[in-house]
Amino acid sequence: MIWRSIEKHTGMQVDRLIRDKYTVVIGLEVHAQLLTASKIYAPDSNQFGCDPNTNISVITLGHPGVMPKLNKKVVEYAIKMGLACHSEISPVNIFDRKNYFYPDLPKGYQLTQDTTPICQGGYIPIRLKNGETQEIGLFKIHIEEDAGKSIHAEGESDTLVDFNRAGVPLIEIVTKPEIISSVEATVLLSEIRRLVRYLDICDGDMEKGSMRCDANVSVMLNGADQLGNKVEVKNMNSIRNVQRAIDHEIKRQILELEKGNQIPSETRTFNDNSGTTSGMREKEQLNDYRYFPEPDLSPLIISKEWLADIKQSMPELPRQLLDKFISEYQLPEYDAQFLTDSKTMAHYFIELCELTHNYKAASNWIMGPVKSYLNDNGMGMSDFPIEPKRLSDLIKMADVGKISFTVASQKVFPQLLSNSNITADAVVKDLNLVQDSDTGNIQPLIDEVLASLPDKVEAYKKGKKGLLGLFMGEVMKKSEGKANPRLTNELLKKCLDQSFEQPLKGYRKRN
Repeated sequence: MIWRSIEKHTGMQVDRLIRDKYTVVIGLEVHAQLLTASKIYAPDSNQFGCDPNTNISVITLGHPGVMPKLNKKVVEYAIKMGLACHSEISPVNIFDRKNYFYPDLPKGYQLTQDTTPICQGGYIPIRLKNGETQEIGLFKIHIEEDAGKSIHAEGESDTLVDFNRAGVPLIEIVTKPEIISSVEATVLLSEIRRLVRYLDICDGDMEKGSMRCDANVSVMLNGADQLGNKVEVKNMNSIRNVQRAIDHEIKRQILELEKGNQIPSETRTFNDNSGTTSGMREKEQLNDYRYFPEPDLSPLIISKEWLADIKQSMPELPRQLLDKFISEYQLPEYDAQFLTDSKTMAHYFIELCELTHNYKAASNWIMGPVKSYLNDNGMGMSDFPIEPKRLSDLIKMADVGKISFTVASQKVFPQLLSNSNITADAVVKDLNLVQDSDTGNIQPLIDEVLASLPDKVEAYKKGKKGLLGLFMGEVMKKSEGKANPRLTNELLKKCLDQSFEQPLKGYRKRN
């Protein structure tokens, strides 16, 4: 399916037998902007979306004689990500100058970590749709500062530069080349985004550029002992586009190799309109960044006490909550995966489960009516207007049979959404929605429905048991949704399954 999709957009054809001759090797470099109030080495605001060149100072612009001062919160956030990724935390850290020239790099160098990244090694577990789990290894996670942003306005011949982003704190997560498909790459990227959001260190918004991903892609013949030349793909502003870019690049490289051409080691950009990549610049065998230790920053020492305090402050992570939801709340894995997709949803569910012991019903409500409402209104769980207490009261009313789920979801739930002060009990009383469990009231409705549908009754008697749902629907309509569904179902089956020789009340058997 992936190959057919690419062929449709690019016109490139690759036979499956040819594709299977090659092994794909992928590594990701993921930059995450950290949610600190100020920048990494300066007190300038780290707020996104301000007017160009307003969050700047002489330190950000690298004026002569200014001295950087490391933001402690940046270090804490980096360590939290390392702990979440099972990395070893370096006790001694040296910052380095990485020298290169870009128009939007005000100092002419970038402060980063070269030989002593704050987090070394580690891995990130991922789970694929087929249920298979893998651990993708990491080389490192290091701290660095972001560059400014070049702006190429449409119709303008000049390039403008906004230095607001210069000095924004980053962590860069560098994976080992252990990824073998675009699917694995996107699952990993989704998990990284989920981790930084759970840790509250980055919002993970790729469209705004607060999380960015470069993919290093190469292919080689099966069994080869040397990796193919690596191509770095940039300019992907969504997880979906990362997958598209990798798929295109795999196919492009295979086609070139099949033609007998070499794959140059280069940096390529991705065009999301065409779904293709194009060359930007060739890579040198060794980038000459002329690293040297930053003379204006002392070595950073991570004490055992400080590290212990950070470990103590770590929140429960998605994998821990997933296990908790399955073992403690006895939920199916599908439910647990869904509920742990975002931190706000997971925590809402936990609070809900403290108010009701029907954990599966709570899950069904969030995965059903709640999620539908959020999708329809373009909201996140943090915007959901019904607090857990009011929703738990609604769940309890359905549990004890006071109202049906249909009435709860279609009549009471909308009222709770529109009025933050009203309770489920008040809505049920005001609208007279209490479920009717009186056989004396329900049986006449059943008799009336069956009498009006003799052909359907006869079809049911001949084996079309699925018609029970039709009869249920008609009875519920007549009761205006107030008939107890369980009792109604029992009474219907009893009437329909009685001896064919005994005509139903009001129903005259045909000759």
